[in-house]
Amino acid sequence: MKRILALCLLCVFCVTSTTHAQKRNKRKKKGVPEKVEKTENKEKKDKKDIKDYKDVVTKEAVTDSGLFQVHRVKKTYLYEIPFNVLEKDMLWVSRIAQIPSGLGGGFFNAGTKTNEQVVHWQRFQNKILLKVKSYRNVADSTKAISNSVRVNNYEPTLYAFDIKAFNEDSTAVVVDVTKLFSTDVKAISGLPSFLRKQYKVKRLDASRSFINSVKSYPLNIEVKQDFTYDASEPPTARSTESISLQMNQSMILLPEEPMQPRISDPRVGFFTVSQYDYGSDALKADEKTYIERWRLEPKDPEAYARGELVEPVKPIVYYLDPGTPENLQKYIKQGIEDWQKPFETAGFKNAIIAKDAPSPEEDPEFSPEDIRYSVVRYVASTTRNAVGPSVSDPRSGEIIESDIIWYHNHLRSYRNRYLLETGAANPSARTLNTPDEEIGEMMRMVIAHEVGHALGFPHNMAASYAYDVESYRDGAFTQENGIAASLMDYARYNYIAQPGDQNIRFVRQMGPYDHYAVNWGYRWLPNAKTPEAELATLNKWIVEKADNPVYKYGRQSSRFDPQSQTEGIGNDPIKASTYGLKNLRYVAQNLPAWTSDQTNNYQDLEELYGELLGVYSRYVGHVVTNIGGVYENLKNPDQSGVVYTHLDKNAQQESMQWLQENLFKTQDWLADASILQNIDHAGYFERMRRVQSRYLNGLLSFDRIGRLIDAETINQEYYSAYEMLSQLRKGLWSEASRGQSVDIYRRNLQKSYVDRMQFLMTDDGPPRRRGRPGFESTFVYDTNTSDIKSLVRGELTTLRSILRNAKNGNVNRITKYHYQDVIARIDALLDPK
Repeated sequence: MKRILALCLLCVFCVTSTTHAQKRNKRKKKGVPEKVEKTENKEKKDKKDIKDYKDVVTKEAVTDSGLFQVHRVKKTYLYEIPFNVLEKDMLWVSRIAQIPSGLGGGFFNAGTKTNEQVVHWQRFQNKILLKVKSYRNVADSTKAISNSVRVNNYEPTLYAFDIKAFNEDSTAVVVDVTKLFSTDVKAISGLPSFLRKQYKVKRLDASRSFINSVKSYPLNIEVKQDFTYDASEPPTARSTESISLQMNQSMILLPEEPMQPRISDPRVGFFTVSQYDYGSDALKADEKTYIERWRLEPKDPEAYARGELVEPVKPIVYYLDPGTPENLQKYIKQGIEDWQKPFETAGFKNAIIAKDAPSPEEDPEFSPEDIRYSVVRYVASTTRNAVGPSVSDPRSGEIIESDIIWYHNHLRSYRNRYLLETGAANPSARTLNTPDEEIGEMMRMVIAHEVGHALGFPHNMAASYAYDVESYRDGAFTQENGIAASLMDYARYNYIAQPGDQNIRFVRQMGPYDHYAVNWGYRWLPNAKTPEAELATLNKWIVEKADNPVYKYGRQSSRFDPQSQTEGIGNDPIKASTYGLKNLRYVAQNLPAWTSDQTNNYQDLEELYGELLGVYSRYVGHVVTNIGGVYENLKNPDQSGVVYTHLDKNAQQESMQWLQENLFKTQDWLADASILQNIDHAGYFERMRRVQSRYLNGLLSFDRIGRLIDAETINQEYYSAYEMLSQLRKGLWSEASRGQSVDIYRRNLQKSYVDRMQFLMTDDGPPRRRGRPGFESTFVYDTNTSDIKSLVRGELTTLRSILRNAKNGNVNRITKYHYQDVIARIDALLDPK
C-alpha cells in the first residue's frame, strides 16, 4: 500500500513538472525569455502613460500655431512637435529681456545674448530628447569616418520629455515643456556661473518664477520667462536678497540647405566659424574656416551679372528700439544706411535698411527679442560702450540676426574725448555742451562701426596707419579720406591737426577698405558652385590690392605691430604722438576755463582730468610698441617678401629717447596744482607713478625682451636687448651720472624700475601664450636658460656701482636716502646671503 501511494505521488509530481516545463519550453520556442516578458509589461505600462490627444490638449487649451503648435492648458505649456521637424537643426538663442540695474557690472543689458547653441529634437522610445548639436567636428555622411565622428562627439541632452500624446493623425507628438522653462536650466539661464558666485546665488525661487509667454511663428518660437533667484549679495536692492530678470528664449529653424560658405582669408578681416573636416582628403583633421556674413542674393541675377545694381532677395533690416530718444533717431538711421554705399560696390542696392519699430497697433506681437528682427537697442545705462554682436549658422557662417547695443552714457565718452583730443585745433570742441550736429555725427559713426561688426567685420587696426601723419593737417585730404582707411579701426578723432590748420575733418568716416572688404565678402559669384571654386577669384582680388596700404588688414591682437595699434592714427607713432602731446598740453592749460569756470563746480574738471591722463597714456603707448616692434604683413607664399619684419634699430633708439623725454622725465604740465588741489586731497604723485610704471613694466617684460633677443638671431645689427636695457638705465638714472638730486616723481619711478628688475630675476615668465589660436601675441620661452637674468644681473651690478659713488656726491638728503635704499634692495637681490 505504501508502495502504491508513493508511486501515485511520483506521477503527480512528474505531471506537474512536465506541465511547467512545457510552459517554459513554449516561451522559449516563442523566443520570449522572462526578462523580455518583464520589459514587455513595463512597455505596456509606459504606453498607458501616453494618453489620448483630447485628454492632453483639452478643450481649455489656448493654441498658437507656427513652427510647433503651442498649447497652453491653464499653467501647463505643451509643444506639439511634427515628426517632419525631428532631427532638424535649430538655433537656440538665450537673451536677457529685462534686467536689474548693475547686473554684470554694467555690461549686461536688455538684449544681451547669454548663450547660442544648435539643438535638435529627437525621439527615443517614449521620450523626446532635446539635444545640443555641435558642428565643430564634421564628415561627409556618405563616408565611413562619419560614424567615428558621431560616436566620438556624443551630443549632450539638454532635456528629456515624456511623450504625453500623439496628435489625431499621428503626425506629431505632444510633450510638456513647462518644467524646461520654469526651472533653473543652466544652459539657457541668464546667470552664468561667475555671476552666481559673485552675487552668492543660492537657488531659483519657484514661487516667484514663471513662464510669461510662449509664442509660435512659422520659423521660430519665442519664450519669455520671469526668474527670481535667492542671492545673498545682489547688485541692487540688497535688502531683498533677490535677483529678478526676464529671459527670452528664441528657437529658429535653420535653412534646410545651408548657405554656401565662403572660405576665410586672414588677409581680409572677417569674424569666422571653424570646423574640423575628418572626411577631407588631407592627411589630417582638416580645419576649414568660413567667414560670417548675411545671405545676400540678387533678385535679378542676369542684371547683376551685367554689372547693374540689384536689390537683394532679402535685405538686411535694422529696427530702432522703441525707447530711442527722438533727437538721436536720425543719426542712428544714417549710421545703419551708411553701409549702403559699400554694398553698392558689391553690386547690391538697398542692401541694408533702417526702419522704425512698428507700433503696437501696427504689429502687436513685435518684440526686440524676437530672433526674426535685428534691432538697435538703446540701453538706459551709465555704462559707456556700444557693441554689435550677431548670431550665425555654424554650418555656413550665415548671420541670422544681430542686435546693436548702444549705452546711453556713451555719448559722454565721445564728448569728453572730442574736447581732449581735438580741443587745441577745434574751437567747437572747447565746451561741455558739444553742438548737436557734431555729437550726432559722432554717434552716427559709432553706430556704423557697430553695424560693421554685425556685418561680420572685426576691427582693422592697420587702417589708420595707411595715411601719412602730415596728411592729417591737410583739410582737403581729411574731408575726402577721413582719418583712417576703414571705419572699423579704433581711430576716433584727428588729434594730429594743429591750431590754425583749416577745414579739418576731426571725426572718422567710411573708408576705401570698407568698400573692398564688403565686395570681397559679399559679392555674389554664381559660377562658383563650391567654396573651393571661389578661391582663385578671391585671391586675385587680394593680390591686386596687396601693395596699397589702404587695403591692408591689421589684427587687433597684434600688440607687437606698430602698424596695428588701438586708438593710433598716422604712419609714424613718434611724429603723431609728438603732435598729440603738443595739443594735449594746450588742452591741459585750458581745462579749468572750459569746465569748472563754466559750471561753477569741479565734477567735470575731475572727470576730464582723469580721462586726459588716459589720452596721454595712449599717445605714449603708441611709441612704446616700437620697442621690440615687429611688422606683421600677412601674405601667401606667392607674394614677395616675408610676413614678419623687425623694426629698424634707429627707429627703436629714437623711440627710447622719445620715451625718456616724454614719459620718464617728470611731466610738470600734468602735475598742475590748480587742477590737482581742486579735485582731490591726496594721491598726486601716485597718479603719475601709475602711468609711468605701466609702460616701464611693459618695456621690461619677458615678451618684449624676448623679441629683442630673438631679433639678434635674424640680424646682429638689430636693436638688441642689451642696448635697450642699457639705454633705458642711462636715461632713468641720469641724475646719478650728473650728480643731481632726484625729485619725488623720479624717485618713485626709479624704485619701480628696481622692483621690475627683481621680478625679471625671480619670475619664470608666462607659462603659455595668451589669446585665441592664430592671435597669440605673447612670446613664451625658457627664461632661465635665456639671456634675460644675465642681462638683468649685469644692469643691476652696473647701477649699484654708479649709485655707490653718487650717494656721496653733492645731492640733497632725501636723494642720499633714496640711493642707500636702492643699493640695499639690489644687494638683497644679488647677494641674498
